[in-house]
Amino acid sequence: MSKESSSDKPSNSEILPQKRRILPDKSADALYGNWRKVIPTLVDPQLKYYARTLGQALEKTHEVISACGTHSCVLLHHGLFPTAPSQPCMAVSVELLSFYRALFERSCDAINALASALRTHYSRRGFQVTDSRGDIVHEPFRRGLGHAVQWYDVLQVEIERQADAALQKSRDLVAARFQRPELPRPDGLQYGQCAPLLVQRCPACFGGGLFGRPVHQGGDIHVATDGNFHHRHRRSAGDCPRFYEPTYFLPKQFVDAVGLRIDVRRKRPVKAHAPVVPDEAIDLCENAYEAADGKKQKAAMDSFDDTGIMALICPTVVTLYDVGCVLACSIAKFDILPEDITSRLRFATTAMHAYGHVWACQLEHNPWMCVGLGLSDGEGTERLWSRFVRLIGVERSSSRQRRLWLIDRQATAIGSEMKADLGEWIKRRHKRGVKDQECMALDVINRCETSVEDLQAQWTDQRQSQLSIRAHAPARLRKELDTVLSLQADLDASDRALQTTKTMLEKETASDDTLNVLESLQRGHDRLMDKVETLFSSLNVQDRFPELDGVNLDFVRVLLIARDLKMNIRKCAIASFFEWDKLDRAVGGSHQTLGTKLHQHTRKAIAKRQPALMTAIRKFNSYCERLELLHDPTWNIPLPTPLPTKLAELRGDQTLMQDVWITPSIGEVPRWLEDSDIRDGIRALLKRDRCQEEQTRLVMEADNLCCFFREELTALELSLRLPENQRFLMILQQRHSNFLRLRTRWSNPFVTSIQLTSLVEQASHCAIAHLGAPQNTTPQFASVTMQALAEDEPALPEEEDSAEVEPEQAALADILEGDIAGAEIEEDQDLVANVCAQVVWDLPEVPTRTTSSSSSFPRQIFEPRDISFLASPTALLNDVCINGCAILLQMDISNPTVATFSTHDLPRIRYNATDNMLWRNSSWTRYWEKDVWVLPIHRASNVGHWVLCVIHLSRKELHLFDSLAERKPWKHDVKDIMKFICRLLIVARYHNKEVHIDLDGWVARPLTIKALQTNGYDCGVWILANIIAVLHGRQITGLREDEMKDLRYYLHTRVLSLPVD
Repeated sequence: MSKESSSDKPSNSEILPQKRRILPDKSADALYGNWRKVIPTLVDPQLKYYARTLGQALEKTHEVISACGTHSCVLLHHGLFPTAPSQPCMAVSVELLSFYRALFERSCDAINALASALRTHYSRRGFQVTDSRGDIVHEPFRRGLGHAVQWYDVLQVEIERQADAALQKSRDLVAARFQRPELPRPDGLQYGQCAPLLVQRCPACFGGGLFGRPVHQGGDIHVATDGNFHHRHRRSAGDCPRFYEPTYFLPKQFVDAVGLRIDVRRKRPVKAHAPVVPDEAIDLCENAYEAADGKKQKAAMDSFDDTGIMALICPTVVTLYDVGCVLACSIAKFDILPEDITSRLRFATTAMHAYGHVWACQLEHNPWMCVGLGLSDGEGTERLWSRFVRLIGVERSSSRQRRLWLIDRQATAIGSEMKADLGEWIKRRHKRGVKDQECMALDVINRCETSVEDLQAQWTDQRQSQLSIRAHAPARLRKELDTVLSLQADLDASDRALQTTKTMLEKETASDDTLNVLESLQRGHDRLMDKVETLFSSLNVQDRFPELDGVNLDFVRVLLIARDLKMNIRKCAIASFFEWDKLDRAVGGSHQTLGTKLHQHTRKAIAKRQPALMTAIRKFNSYCERLELLHDPTWNIPLPTPLPTKLAELRGDQTLMQDVWITPSIGEVPRWLEDSDIRDGIRALLKRDRCQEEQTRLVMEADNLCCFFREELTALELSLRLPENQRFLMILQQRHSNFLRLRTRWSNPFVTSIQLTSLVEQASHCAIAHLGAPQNTTPQFASVTMQALAEDEPALPEEEDSAEVEPEQAALADILEGDIAGAEIEEDQDLVANVCAQVVWDLPEVPTRTTSSSSSFPRQIFEPRDISFLASPTALLNDVCINGCAILLQMDISNPTVATFSTHDLPRIRYNATDNMLWRNSSWTRYWEKDVWVLPIHRASNVGHWVLCVIHLSRKELHLFDSLAERKPWKHDVKDIMKFICRLLIVARYHNKEVHIDLDGWVARPLTIKALQTNGYDCGVWILANIIAVLHGRQITGLREDEMKDLRYYLHTRVLSLPVD
């Protein structure tokens, strides 16, 4: 009884669980409720203050502010924002809050730092904040400043929301005007429009009007999704009343409803489906990734109530996800999504995580192997997480509602920045993605000496073979085999122990009984080994793999062991690769620094994993050697290739990603399996196809941008002209001005700034036409203040009309005009009075310059972009500048013994161009008649570098000029240059030109062994300077580095002297 009674009372040592505080107390509810009531009343005062101070100097705050009217409105009128909704003791400058808001967009929340800095600053100035008792307040600004920053941002969001609502009405009117006809299209596409929210998020992806592209053509939209479990929220941080409606977060009720639907569907029987990737391969991917394990918690639920966030972004419907293969399999098995949606969905893995998947999965879900996906890598979420990393610490200690506000506002700032950068994004994708990678892919295809049709056939055969379910051991067989192998390893260990014991006892005098016991143990061990062999034979490998019937069992056993071992090697190797990449990115500056502790931790993890990895690789290579001894060619089973034992070489070994072949090959061994050149050609073919698909997608996205630019600008023009929007006039004017600046930022290789400029006038006409009345339709933009002439400055004299009119012309004019002329005078005067021109403070674009086409020199075209490189003192010259200026120099400095080649001639040799192509592009130089050949060369690197080779045929010398005096790269270039000389001479002889081919005894000499260039942009100008010296009959230029800017100016002037195209 006493024991039971004592158990009913809670002991003092027991710690009662702390009740989670879900909602704030009444005082917090009242405070936030008052703020929510005040904010709508501050919209008009804020708009008036903004209109009064925009573009003006800061107003001086009066020492005494009248309290007539609402105090918050009065404070805001004077540029101050209250720190409390009623009876504020302190107010903060609106300009300071605006500055902090802009700073937050570039950094993160720093209220504590700002409050502490203000306290320190005022203390040093001799000002202290004290309470009613005279004690110094240690944190006088933090709470009030935090409220001011938070609710000032809420006020700005409310203003933007109301302005967006007004603008959305104009967008709807414009959309109705630009509505496409509902007529069937021959390509099967349909007209439509995405939700306005998505269009405003990314007009390149969602701003189009045509939909219905099949998934094998890339689909309509690409999105990437990923979760991040670092953005957690501590339970102890509590919550505050709801004060902000996030725009980037899905409502919790919607997410919960989707989760409930998935749980219900997954409890139903699996529906019949035909998997493209064998289930065995999907199981391996699911076990390899934590994200695919729905039962595993990556964050401790005891301390956190929100354990992470999930992001869905457009990398510019295809969905890219780390475990997209598992997600696709789940949707195929269960009715999670309707059929009309799944038929239009394509799932893929992200590029960075693709190599963690088995090879069969990569064949179907690797984005760089999927038809239609272009160069989408799905790593946009990783770039987003890198921008969010500074919020992690602040989120965990903020209230739940404030955490959502911080993330959403940061996402809004990042989204706005990325939206303005869409034009540059398209340029980068086209230059670094399409052009550069396609050139490299074509180079590999040309070197493999196999037609594109053969490569495509080999790729199709490889996919069919490696996606076959027979290429994957069943999970049960693999589990049974692992059990047998584990038992085999234990018996091997016991055998070694027996042999060691027997050796030791034989060296000493042992009794007969002891030796008899050892012999008995040895016989028992031999019987166990025989039973293990019987157990392995009972696995019926031949029954499960009929193709292996007749193949030596020992060979099959080693083959399956090697296959599983290679999977483990690949998993460990990829983990090491990721860690090495992390170190490499940190050292190279393309990633955040790791810090000493994390750096050492990463290196220790690599060092700890590497011995086991190298041991496994050596074991695998021993299996490869044993398989080669046991192999019978009649089995037609391709042997696995040994792996390199150095990690650096292993990273570049393509066979690491391919599984061991465990079924016989029908007929001859496939070329894609035995020929490394074919495998390289297949990879290059896939890269070329992805580049062409990316080009198509970039064109579509550029067209979407163009359509959005027209419709959005028309909506802005219309909103500015509607009288009901007078309240938001300044906001709309600023948006209009900022949007016009996108003409230059959104220009790209597919849509020029000229095309976008032409849409500006169209937008204005469409807005006027929609109103239906041309009068008083010109929007009143912020006027441009021009400096007036001083009184002592003479005015410009009026021009006198000196043109004389013949009497016949005057009479004819009177007859033609008649009485109408007098009636039109008043209208003409009105027209003259209202005429004006918009002042645009942009320099006019330089027109294209061209040289005249002649028989001696090909026509050269200098686009405005090329001319700008010559005009800029620090710009790198491109191939157009080098080739065009070299032609101009040869036209100005005639030298009949010199032939100047193009920068594209040596790459043609490297790409094995045909003789006809070489002759067509170089015959104009008549090089076979000239003794000196000038060959400019471009070395590809991060920034690129120009060098020059002067070829003296009669002297058999190569004069090498490099302004940076580098030596090592010339070893590779000299081989190509000699091949260049040989090919051109052979081509000339083929065309019946008298040439003497002697390639023995050639010598390459540098023209300088000391670097002449110290900057990173004048290498092209140095090349042209040396070409001038060669044309004058000298070996090397005598110009100095400080004279390069003068030569650049001369070349720029020379190009501008050419006629306009």
